[in-house]
Amino acid sequence: MDSALPYRPNVGVALFNRAGLVLIARRIEDDGPEVIGPGYEWQMPQGGVDAGEDLEAAARRELHEETAVRSVEILGATEGWLTYDFPPYSGPPHKLAAFRGQRQRWYAMRFVGDESEIDVTRSVEGVPVEFSEWRWARLSEAADLVVPFKRAIYDELIRAFARFAA
Repeated sequence: MDSALPYRPNVGVALFNRAGLVLIARRIEDDGPEVIGPGYEWQMPQGGVDAGEDLEAAARRELHEETAVRSVEILGATEGWLTYDFPPYSGPPHKLAAFRGQRQRWYAMRFVGDESEIDVTRSVEGVPVEFSEWRWARLSEAADLVVPFKRAIYDELIRAFARFAA
């Protein structure tokens, strides 16, 4: 990616259940420069921050849009921004192609609802569905299942959120 391009502001959510496992979801398809490969389709919810939007509010919104979940408690957040660069991209025009990669603030949240609340396969508030299924996993397992260009972020999350994990 072009190092002169800016990073897109983004938030992510490590959603922990009461047993300390984290929600991961299987991506349906590539999203522009965010190319997924076989065996690396799983990730935690994440998404862009709207102009002027509070970061915690953005994290709650993204979590709801991608999983339908609202029943959460905030456990903590990463210090500062974490960044990753997109891999080289030569596909059709895409909104993310205007960015070098993403700078993220991650939130650890505890799921306090009933699992019937979780639904990654329906559109919430008109937002396109990104995932085909979800499951609970060890936080360390999530790092092995995410695309390689996001792995350093997940390794940092393992350190930052270890106290919330099983």
